Amino acid sequence: MALSLQNRVLAVLLFALLSFKATSSSHHHHHHHHQGLKSLHFSLFQHETINRTGYIIVKGVAGPGVSQTTTPFGTLFAFQDPMTVTANRTSKLVGIAEGTTVTSGLDGLRSISIAKITLRLKNHSGSISVVGGTHNIKPSDHPVVGGTGDFLFVQGYITSSPVNLKGLTVTYKIEFHLYWPPYATHTST
Repeated sequence: MALSLQNRVLAVLLFALLSFKATSSSHHHHHHHHQGLKSLHFSLFQHETINRTGYIIVKGVAGPGVSQTTTPFGTLFAFQDPMTVTANRTSKLVGIAEGTTVTSGLDGLRSISIAKITLRLKNHSGSISVVGGTHNIKPSDHPVVGGTGDFLFVQGYITSSPVNLKGLTVTYKIEFHLYWPPYATHTST
């Protein structure tokens, strides 16, 4: 009897782990429900243009100069970047990422980032707050620390990956992996 119960528990845990795995890297929204836990997985594209949507507020003190991928150590940078459904800047605008970064790596490639991402999607609107370390030329995971509107009580993470780092505007793919805990009241579906 105990072995049978143990096997059932292991099977349920294995099923739960497989059910919660990130499911998509497209801009399509995927909803999942499992034992009252709702999740949402989708991707958008952030477009940052130096001296148009992003500005150096304080130039850092050491390390490499300013380029598309580096800023000197200690640089304070603020941004308000459009977010679209494809990597093409002229595709549908569905959000704004606004926040700040401080260059924290002497190599100029790493920073501490704080951002509020305001979204107006087909079935969800509100904001998601994220914080974490960013690597300018490699994918970086950022924990979700809060949300508003339809994203109230949301948990999870986003992955920021560089798509195009050449030219005046740089583009990042932002993959959202969002989860609502069972106690959260979420009315949109």
